[in-house]
Amino acid sequence: MLVLTRKPGESIVIAGRIHVKVVRVEGDSVKIGIEAPSEVPVHRREVYEEIQRSNQQALTRQSAEPLKLPLAATARPKRKTAKSL
Repeated sequence: MLVLTRKPGESIVIAGRIHVKVVRVEGDSVKIGIEAPSEVPVHRREVYEEIQRSNQQALTRQSAEPLKLPLAATARPKRKTAKSL
């Protein structure tokens, strides 16, 4: 882990595309601003972890439940007989 000291107004740059700026320090809280391209998702850690949990649960449920097709998709087509021709 890289640990840096920054003052309000100072920033760091990650991969030339992501800018993290210290906006304000109040007591034991630090307000930061993050500028990143729209294709780079940025989440608070607890939100990211919840997204990962939800995705994992969806995958688990999806693989555990059999695929349910509409009744019309499962019905066999009727065969033509000599009488119906």
